[in-house]
Amino acid sequence: MVTHMKILFTLLFALLVLQCNPESPTTDKLILISANAEWRVVKATFPIEQYTPTPWGEYFEKEMTVNNNPEKVIFFHGGWGKIAAAGSAQYAIDRWQPQYIINLGTCGGFEGDIKRFQTVLVDKTIVYDIEEAMGDAQQAIEDYTTTLDLSWLAPVDTSRAVRSLLVSADRDLRPADIPRLREKYHAIAGDWETGAIAYTCARNKQKLLILRGVSDLVSPAGAEAYGNEKVFIEGTEVVMKKLLRELPVWMEGCK
Repeated sequence: MVTHMKILFTLLFALLVLQCNPESPTTDKLILISANAEWRVVKATFPIEQYTPTPWGEYFEKEMTVNNNPEKVIFFHGGWGKIAAAGSAQYAIDRWQPQYIINLGTCGGFEGDIKRFQTVLVDKTIVYDIEEAMGDAQQAIEDYTTTLDLSWLAPVDTSRAVRSLLVSADRDLRPADIPRLREKYHAIAGDWETGAIAYTCARNKQKLLILRGVSDLVSPAGAEAYGNEKVFIEGTEVVMKKLLRELPVWMEGCK
């Protein structure tokens, strides 16, 4: 009787686990895409894949050739902005347990410091849009600043990317902020999500590679895409196609 009860308990426990987590696949590499415009390019590039919804965005599995070997990779649409970026990054880590997360996306470049369509290999993120009314906001900014450990990344052709920090905020770059961001942080580009993604991955000790292409340029005098979204959309298409084309090379560096 005791043996039968043990077997029944084991079966019930296994059923409970399956109900709580009906599928628990793992992957070596997960490709995280943030903005909707960026994901549209991914879907146009891979139109026949099986897209599956999640509480955040869609995902699909794709077999790619890495180091002459077939490898299953998950592409996941996390969502735009800091809230979706942090939440979806944690979801991806918990669900798929990747060894590497590779975030592909766009950024706005500082005119004169970087060229349009260049790729930024991000080694540090700074969330600069924190405002503090009761004290010094710099302490909070420093708390959310993340330095990425890229010591595991195999050497790559340096002409493929500019290694730099990226400033991050829940807003587009303001032309009036460019001189301050240059002087204070030595920034050359900025985006919306990478600060949250990098912070979340660091808390989980998750290996992270961020590659962001410059879709448009901003200067103290103005921005080419502001009031002309077509510039951003066209720039996003160029940037994302380039990043997807070069993705296997970067994946080979994940060792």
